[in-house]
Amino acid sequence: MASTELSQSQNFSMAKNNGRSRPRGFLSDGVIFCGGALVAFLVVWAFWSFFSPSPSPTPSFSTSSFRLPQGSDTSAAAAPSTSCADDPPEPNFYDDPELSYRIDAPPVKNWDEKRREWLKQHPALAAGVENRILMVTGSQAKPCKNPIGDYLLLKFFKNKVDYSRRHGIDIFYNNVLFQPKMFSFWAKTPTVKAAMLAHPEAEWIWWVDSDAAFTDMDFELPLDRYKAHNLVIHGWPNLIYEKKSVFLMRNCQWAMDFMDVWAQMGPQAPEYDKWGEIQRTTFKDKLFPESDDQSGLVYLLLKEKEKWGDKIYVESEYYFEGYWMEIVGKFDNITRKYMEIEKGVGGALRRRHAEKVSESYGRVWEEYLKEAGYGRESWRRPFITHFTGCQPCSGDHNQMYSGQTCFDAMQKALTFADNQVLRNYGFVHPDLLDPSTVDPLPFDYPA
Repeated sequence: MASTELSQSQNFSMAKNNGRSRPRGFLSDGVIFCGGALVAFLVVWAFWSFFSPSPSPTPSFSTSSFRLPQGSDTSAAAAPSTSCADDPPEPNFYDDPELSYRIDAPPVKNWDEKRREWLKQHPALAAGVENRILMVTGSQAKPCKNPIGDYLLLKFFKNKVDYSRRHGIDIFYNNVLFQPKMFSFWAKTPTVKAAMLAHPEAEWIWWVDSDAAFTDMDFELPLDRYKAHNLVIHGWPNLIYEKKSVFLMRNCQWAMDFMDVWAQMGPQAPEYDKWGEIQRTTFKDKLFPESDDQSGLVYLLLKEKEKWGDKIYVESEYYFEGYWMEIVGKFDNITRKYMEIEKGVGGALRRRHAEKVSESYGRVWEEYLKEAGYGRESWRRPFITHFTGCQPCSGDHNQMYSGQTCFDAMQKALTFADNQVLRNYGFVHPDLLDPSTVDPLPFDYPA
């Protein structure tokens, strides 16, 4: 994906006086008038300076726009940064020539201390760090083989951007291999490590696969639930071994160590073939012989539980990652249920508001969704719908269903989510299978 950088420039011009020449007397009067005005101004200014206290900068004034010349000797230059855009000159871990972003480089050590020191240098970013999230996702560098693959990936990306914007989450979309040998599903591991180093201000790194869609734009991650944990994955008590392409990882030394061990099962490692055999022996229903990241993750969860298990949270109370075939058919019923609540309650639920304050309205909704429950038996909007097996880019979908079935399901899920976004802009898609058509919403909808 290419991005366009926009730059702004200012052009100053001096208007030339093309008028007729003035009489000399007029010029003399002008000089006398200007001189008198200047004297009056100086007198007023002197009295004002004497009697008034030192003014404080107005809210629109920003000292961050000024930079001291190189070589200036002042203690202010050594002060911690008070702006998110500033980077103090004091050295930190970025100045270490031994630091490497690569997953196959020597392990990162003392990462917690390095992050802590960096945040001390950037107090504007240290504030609220415990709840700051960076979403990481991506796709391949080349065009999709499936003719509509790039269109679908763009729609999935828009969906993630919409959710992130509403919840104040930064997002990084990667479409290159940071370790060329770690292809396909293994590409996420080196990407997450690089993201952790690139974003020490983020407490959580949230990996979301390209074919996963947010289908509840109001739902917020219950981060307080994960305070004692460093990795959050989805799973059911009786179905722990399933594809896990959405995970939340704390930006800490534990995660660095975990990823180093996890990556040793990958195709760049000398024991790649051995790990394939171990995974096939451990998981009898494994479909292919090579070691894969999902099997590796579950292996560590099951076989090295004493080492890692206490810090891993298996989320089963809501659709942290839901399978599309058990979700998509419920969208119409879910929409009807939500509209019934809005019609019966009104007030804040139907009030028009700016998108920036959507989170507060999402919290109001929670009061009316207590009886909806969570998960498979719930009529609550599923948080994330994952299109496992559809392969929108390659088109090599699971033969259990047709490509058209996948396409229609993805359109419905993405349009279902888009309706929640467009609500703040005064429009709605009347048909979930027609993402190009919208209707304007009347005031007090859906009264």
